[in-house]
Amino acid sequence: MKVRSSADLGAVIRDRRRQLKLDQAGFARKIGVSRQWVIEIERGHPRAELGLVLRALDALDLTLDATTDEARRQNSGGVDIDAIVAKAKRGGT
Repeated sequence: MKVRSSADLGAVIRDRRRQLKLDQAGFARKIGVSRQWVIEIERGHPRAELGLVLRALDALDLTLDATTDEARRQNSGGVDIDAIVAKAKRGGT
């Protein structure tokens, strides 16, 4: 899932926490924050401290990927449909 907002990030954290069957209080204890902090981050609070967010992601075994879409396409071995269409328009085979 692409995370484009603090609300998206909060949803990812909440969903993963639930997958791991952690309640908010237990998760908060695990990462050393208050339950209120967990509530706020899951609601998409836009001013959460980055260090705590990274600690939360680590506790949930989630990674933060800062790779560009272009690099991801090149490294994935996936099909670049734009390149195929461009080549077809040029008359290439």
